[in-house]
Amino acid sequence: MTGAAPPRKRVAVLISGRGSNMAALIAAASDPAWPAEIALVLANRADAAGLASAAAADIATTVVEHRRYGEDREAFEWAIDRELGAAGIDLVCLAGFMRLFTPWLPGRWAGRMLNIHPALLPAFKGVDTHARALAAGVRIHGATVHFVVPEMDSGPIVAQAAVPVHPDDTADTLAARVLAAEHRLYPLALKLVAGDRVRIVDGRCEIAGAAAAQGALLVPADSA
Repeated sequence: MTGAAPPRKRVAVLISGRGSNMAALIAAASDPAWPAEIALVLANRADAAGLASAAAADIATTVVEHRRYGEDREAFEWAIDRELGAAGIDLVCLAGFMRLFTPWLPGRWAGRMLNIHPALLPAFKGVDTHARALAAGVRIHGATVHFVVPEMDSGPIVAQAAVPVHPDDTADTLAARVLAAEHRLYPLALKLVAGDRVRIVDGRCEIAGAAAAQGALLVPADSA
């Protein structure tokens, strides 16, 4: 006789725009056997298109307008934290959330907040990653899911996806290839974290299970 399955982790997804990675997480979480449920979508802009998509999927949404707080970024973060607490959130996923945090919120959610970055960290931190990858002449590019720490794009790496860089690529064509990989990668990473397969040891992620560890490096089918 097997025991009851552990309760699903309650996840909040933070967005600023259309939330295509949010949609990938919502699709994955539609499986009741998945270890996480998307319980809240929070945007810093009332016109974020992803809010309508989340509402259509019967997911609670809320808006914390950053402009209301002016230069007081910590007050903005306190407001976000209040919404997360009210919703009983266990894990937070940033999905195109275009605001930089002070050290306060990453510290508050240390080990419980994930971000997806469109590059193979630690390479190409920051913005314009695809153009910079092409300018550098790299042959492999990709995406990374990592825990959020106060330093930008610097937290422990949970999972990565590699894509080839083609000779005729532009920043736009490379971005499209990476985005398709992101939509597979983020659900994988969240599944590992929500399933308690990931622990942080000395600033690095250790993943339990050989299959899970192998899956944490994702090479899309078009890599040949």
